Parts: sequence; structure tokens; C-alpha cells
Amino acid sequence: MTDAASNDPVTSSNAQGEEGPASGMKADLETITSLAKRRGFVFPSAEIYGGFAAAYDYGPLGVEMRRNIRDLWWRAMVQERDDIVGVEAAIITNPQVWTASGHVSNFTDPLVECRECQGRFRADHLEPDDQGVVRCPNCGKAGAMGEPRQFNMMLSTIVGPVSDESGRAYLRPETAQGMFVNFENVQTTSRKRLPFGIAQIGKSFRNEITVKQFIFRTREFEQMEMEFFCHPERSLEWHTYWKKERLRWHYGLGMRPEHLRLRDHTPDELSHYSQATADIEVHYKWGWGELEGVAHRGDYDLTQHAQHSGKRLTYLDPETNQHIVPHVVEPAVGLDRVMLSLLLDAYDEDEIGGEKRVVLRLAPSVAPVTVAVLPLSRKDTLEPTAQRVASMLRKQWKVQYDDTQSIGRRYRRQDEIGTPLCVTVDFDTLDDQAVTIRERDTTEQIRVPITGLEAAVRERLEALQPHVPSLDEIEI
Repeated sequence: MTDAASNDPVTSSNAQGEEGPASGMKADLETITSLAKRRGFVFPSAEIYGGFAAAYDYGPLGVEMRRNIRDLWWRAMVQERDDIVGVEAAIITNPQVWTASGHVSNFTDPLVECRECQGRFRADHLEPDDQGVVRCPNCGKAGAMGEPRQFNMMLSTIVGPVSDESGRAYLRPETAQGMFVNFENVQTTSRKRLPFGIAQIGKSFRNEITVKQFIFRTREFEQMEMEFFCHPERSLEWHTYWKKERLRWHYGLGMRPEHLRLRDHTPDELSHYSQATADIEVHYKWGWGELEGVAHRGDYDLTQHAQHSGKRLTYLDPETNQHIVPHVVEPAVGLDRVMLSLLLDAYDEDEIGGEKRVVLRLAPSVAPVTVAVLPLSRKDTLEPTAQRVASMLRKQWKVQYDDTQSIGRRYRRQDEIGTPLCVTVDFDTLDDQAVTIRERDTTEQIRVPITGLEAAVRERLEALQPHVPSLDEIEI
């Protein structure tokens, strides 16, 4: 079973074997991994104990960037619409949920083990060499791989005081089922009519056989999913709508259009519940990889839960006075993968004054720091004014106050973490009550009075936000 919930395999080409265009991304994973740790985006989890495979902790900048992404998704999917509401379902729930959904029997990957070094790998990730021989990725031994067997990816736990099968439960492998089992509760309490959606952001867990590509594929990850319930006769129309709408959202985050594509799944790729699925893919330096899945789940989930629970999960159509089982369109994206894609896409190197500069060209809406306030000197005469400016800007934006090292080094530091604007307080400020705004991308500077600073910052931030095309402008 594969899930369009953004923890699927990375491929260097699409299902038809077409190679992607040469990627314009300047950063590889090693570069971003180093920057992320050095600047406080992402740390290896429990690093003082040697870390833990595929587990990561988010530092001060990572926390802010993730919060920005979450807020932008929630605003687009719930806050700015009147047809979608939110829920927060339990991570550990009744095990019957996963039996009904098909996860207990179908949520598997093919596992193979090397007879030489006992390394374990996903069979569908191994490719033969030019001579048609499959070699172990670990020891390089040819022909040492055993026969594939199915491996269930759900992480299990024991609930209650007795450690036996009677207490067996699972950490959820997706957030979707918590929305399906709450369909009746949400529809009754919110009084929504079709079409309407239920949205959720939360952690999911998958016992992946192999984990790689930094935070691209991990065993613990955060999902942003929405189940859109609609009339069966209009479900394909809504599937097309959500494919376009989700592309628009990624454009709005600042992802370059040439690095994105929409790819429809072939029939042999479809999950057991899916009538149609499309992936929004990113062309990384290592090839095309899934960023978000938009699945047409049909009536599979509601039907399954109705059969297993004995409860009727239908919608009473007020026009026909008949009960129908809605069809579902599901956009599902991983927060961790969005963050990694943005960091890779935004990374750039240029030259300023004959020196190399590393810069993250992040959109202001996702940048972990929006404005940096930099007093030209650490002298006591500048600090009160600089702190006053920082306090004023903090009421509206994420502000970082930095007075350590030379002004040039501080500019470079802010460029490297993606801060769109720097505000410099210098000795002239004490006389003219004006400050200098420096733009990250152009390094251009402009002098503005403190009384007009908020308006000037707002204007420049708006100018730095990427253009978001209308639905009509998007062709799929």
C-alpha cells in the first residue's frame, strides 16, 4: 500500500521513465544539512548520544519556519474559506480503525535482506547494474539479496498495564482516518452541506525500512491533510480543482514554477483506495520527488468504516431527501518535506564586493526572521534607540536583534538565514531619527524616518512576496 501523504519514495524519473530537466537548484542535501545545523534550523536528535536514525529536532529558526508554513496552510485551507473546518484527532486510537482502513493488511513495503551483511532494504528501491545484477547497497555483494517479503510499516505500541496482544495499538501512519471516523460528528455540529472539508495538522509515524535524504523521509513526520467530501457526480471536477489550488499554494510559498510539476499516477501506482491520484513533484538535484499528493479516494473510507463499525456514515441530500455516501478528494502534504524543499529552492550563492555570499531567498511569509535590527555599534548611545525600534517592529513581525561582530558579518549572517530586511541604527539616527533599510536580495539601502518605518517595511515585504497566479492561469 502506498500513501499520497508525502513520505513516499524519491525517484529520479517519473513512472513513464522520462528524465526531468536539469535542475537549477544550487544546493545539495549535504550543503543544506550543514547550513541547517550551523544556523539552528535542524539538529540531529539526541546528538550527544550519537543521534538516532532519521530523527531530527528543530532549532530556533526551524521552529519559526515550520510555524509559518503551518499558519499559511491553515489560513489557505480553513481560515479563508467557509467550506472547511478543522479537527485534532488522537494519535493513538482504537485499533479497529486501522483494520477497517486497510492499513493492517495493506500498509506494507517489500523488504529484502542481504545474506552477506544482513542489511535490510526496500526491494523497490534496488536497481540492477548495467549487467542486470542487483548489488547490496551496503556491502556491494552481487546476488546476495534474499527473496522479498512484505513488511508492515505501522509502529505499534502497548496500551494498558499488560504487555500482550490484548493491548496492541498503533501510532497513526496518517492523519486522514481521524477525519473519516469523525465525519458524522463534524457534519452534525458544524451543519455543513456538501461539498465541505475537514482539515488537520499533526504527527504521523511510519516504520520505514530505509530512511534517507535528511528530513525528506523520516519515521516521525508532520502532515497537513484535508478530506474534501463532495457529491459523487462532481468528484472528478473537485479533484481537478484541488490539483490547481494546491499548486497555487506552493507558488505562493516561493517555490519556483520550473522546479514543480504535476504528475498523474499510472493505474499500477494507485493505492487500494484511490480512483485517481496526482503528485505535485519537485525536481531536486537528485531527481524528481513527491512533495504533495492529491488523491481521489472515492467512497472507500466512509464505506469501510460504516461496515466495520455498524454505523451509517452517509449524507442526507436536502434536494433529493436521499442518503448518499460522499466521495472524497484528499490533498496531503508533509510539513517537513515542504520546509526542506523551500530551503533547497531558496539557496543561492553570489558575490558582493568581491566576496562570496550565501543567501536564502525565502519569501517573507516563510522566512524564520522577517526583520533584523542591527545597531551599527554596541556603544550604549545606540542601544536604547535600536531596542525601541526592535520593540516597535516586533508587534507585527518576527524580529531578531543582533549587535555582535561587524555590520558586514551581521548582514551576511542574516542573508544566510533568509531574513528579507535589515534595519540599521547608526549614529546619524540620534540626530535625524531615521534608519537604513537594507534589502536581502539586492543589498540596496534606503533611509527612512522611524515614524514611517512600519509602513516602509510593510511595503517592501509585500513587494518581495511571490506572484500567485489565478486558477485560470494554471494549466494541468
